[in-house]
Amino acid sequence: MTWGTELWDQFENLDKHTQWGIDFLERYAKFVKERLEIEQTYAKQLRNLVKKYCPKRSKDDEPRFSSCMSFYSILNELNDYAGQREVVAEEMGHNVYGELMRYSQDLKSERKHHLQEGRKAQQYLDQCWKHMDNSKKKFERECKEAEKSQISYDRLDNDINATKSEVEKAKSQLYLRTHSADESKNEYAAQLQNFNGEQWKHFNVAIPQIFKNLQDMDERRTVKLGETYRSFAEVERRVVPIISKCLEGMVTAAKAVDQRKDSAIVVESFKSGFEPPGDFPFEDYSQNLSRTGSDNTISTPKNEGVVKPDPKHSISKAAKNKLWLFGKKPKSPLAPSLEDFSHLPPEQRRKRLQARIDELSKELQKEVDQRDALNKMKDVYEKNPQMGDPQSLQPKISETMCNMEKLRSEIHKNESWLSEVEGKVSTRGDRRPSADVNHHTPHGRESPEGSYTDDPSQEHRSPPHQPDPRQAHQPDPRQAHQPDEFDDEFDNDDPLPVLGHCKALYSFDGQNEGTLLMKEDDVLYIIEEDKGDGWTRARKQSGEEGYVPTSYVEIAMEKNSKGAVTYI
Repeated sequence: MTWGTELWDQFENLDKHTQWGIDFLERYAKFVKERLEIEQTYAKQLRNLVKKYCPKRSKDDEPRFSSCMSFYSILNELNDYAGQREVVAEEMGHNVYGELMRYSQDLKSERKHHLQEGRKAQQYLDQCWKHMDNSKKKFERECKEAEKSQISYDRLDNDINATKSEVEKAKSQLYLRTHSADESKNEYAAQLQNFNGEQWKHFNVAIPQIFKNLQDMDERRTVKLGETYRSFAEVERRVVPIISKCLEGMVTAAKAVDQRKDSAIVVESFKSGFEPPGDFPFEDYSQNLSRTGSDNTISTPKNEGVVKPDPKHSISKAAKNKLWLFGKKPKSPLAPSLEDFSHLPPEQRRKRLQARIDELSKELQKEVDQRDALNKMKDVYEKNPQMGDPQSLQPKISETMCNMEKLRSEIHKNESWLSEVEGKVSTRGDRRPSADVNHHTPHGRESPEGSYTDDPSQEHRSPPHQPDPRQAHQPDPRQAHQPDEFDDEFDNDDPLPVLGHCKALYSFDGQNEGTLLMKEDDVLYIIEEDKGDGWTRARKQSGEEGYVPTSYVEIAMEKNSKGAVTYI
């Protein structure tokens, strides 16, 4: 069924229908455009969301918990998912919307051409009809004039009073009119025949062909719409496998959450390496109370069965602070983070040192590779002088060797610190004191070496001797004397004010109660000056307090503290 034969007289309706078809195609194209804009906005919002919740810190500072890592994996998958939405929008814009708009322009041009041809054919047929109609009207007029001439001639011819000249004139006029009528008849017949021929061609050749072209154009438009409908769906279908992988990645990330692993990471991140504090002994302060007979109690002889408070285990401020190692921090830190991380707990210090050693080792390997490359290049230059001057590489080789030596020195220094920390961490458990409420130390005084003795003559406090400067920071063995007793009792729990700070010139083991362990180059806070016995009270950044030999440190007092003197 073709439009040319079935709709030969529906030119105007076909004109409207083809215009509607193009309008519908453009409307669908507008729909696709709005859809791809929604996809673009959706993808953009997803990417902004991922960017908002992605970590902004370096990878080293990010937590390593499985829940966090899974969340970051989900963010990466969501970012990939947003990328697929962008792919959908891009392909919709190129394969569907762009194609529809180009095809719409082509349809408009083709439709215009076919309609112009139809209008031209109609105009030509109208022109033929006008010629035929004019000839017909002329023939009609000529016939009427001839009839009038015939009537006039017959009237004169029958009139006995008419002259011969009048009759001849009427006859001549009749002949002219009859001849003109015959010519008009012939012209009308020719025009009619021509019009009929053109009309047949118009409705049987021209119009069917034009309408067939319009029909083909409209059918192609319909087919194109079907193809774009399919392309619209295919764009979504092509990204479904990748989107499925993104969703599977999210599910895999969710399954990777491990609560036990996260708990282990918490332990690894915050473990200090310190042992918990031991039990404190019972201190009986009722030994000096007098008992009367009326108390109906058996009085205990003085100095019999009574345990005196042990100064070694008296609950001092420093000991209280040790109950929670990091419960209190210095109010005004005077020193920054130290190079050897001695301000950190042992376990954290070990990790930081190990990480630094690994980093330095990588840098050293890079320098070694660079040195090897420079040496190879130097050998090539020596064998082929035209390629370059071997001596021009020597400064760079020397610089690389210097960097390698510096890195090796740094690695060795950090390894020594690491070995020191690992040694102390491994032996810390062996030094944990055993304290029991029912266990009492023997009566007596504590010797300078930290042991107990019953000999009162050994009770003394010997200040350490000054170190010999020629020993290059090696402590005098005579300085190994430790304080035998310190008064750790304070009226309140408020920390003592910081009077200044000091730097350790030598290492001090601080094994006796009341003393403070320090290493060479440690920076401590001064909270009590030397009172003439050779000991200075100091506090670490962790809050631990104790006495250190005055001759082992270099002291710098604050300006507002009394006696702003530097001891060396």
